[in-house]
Amino acid sequence: MNEPLKPVRSSSAPGTHKKTLHFKRMGRELAMQYLFQCDLMGEDQTPETMENFWEQAEESGEFPDNRIFRKARAYAEKLIAGVEENDAEITETLEHFSRKWDVDRMSAVDRNIMRVAIFELKHCPDIPALVSIDEAIEIGKDFSSEKSGVFINGILNGVKDSLPPGSKNTPPQKK
Repeated sequence: MNEPLKPVRSSSAPGTHKKTLHFKRMGRELAMQYLFQCDLMGEDQTPETMENFWEQAEESGEFPDNRIFRKARAYAEKLIAGVEENDAEITETLEHFSRKWDVDRMSAVDRNIMRVAIFELKHCPDIPALVSIDEAIEIGKDFSSEKSGVFINGILNGVKDSLPPGSKNTPPQKK
């Protein structure tokens, strides 16, 4: 069985405490990991592959069986289902905004981070665009490379700028 991806976090260095993630952040990471695994293995997203993924996550010991993990899992499943349901649109969007990059030649991690973020940008109006983009950048830094953050940011900002006015909540302005 494949092990779930594990982020390289500065907060988990020896002698430091592992930071607790918000359930949506954890859900985004788990969704990316599942999509990455299916992508890499050439597997379809099926109930069996999903169940195997969750069994691996539980066996890894990385995720405590608590309320945060249960909420993260539910959010990850929502994201995974949304990416799968809107796969053609998401792929077309990714291809459009990555003009100089062949989607198949992108890092599989970066590609799947952006698939999750594009779903949030286009189909989750309650999540501010900048939150989706910032989370994708940070997940890219944790799971891919420092340079992937710039790449992810460039593509997702293009997607954000193409959204119809008023389609996303904007964070409250500081006074």
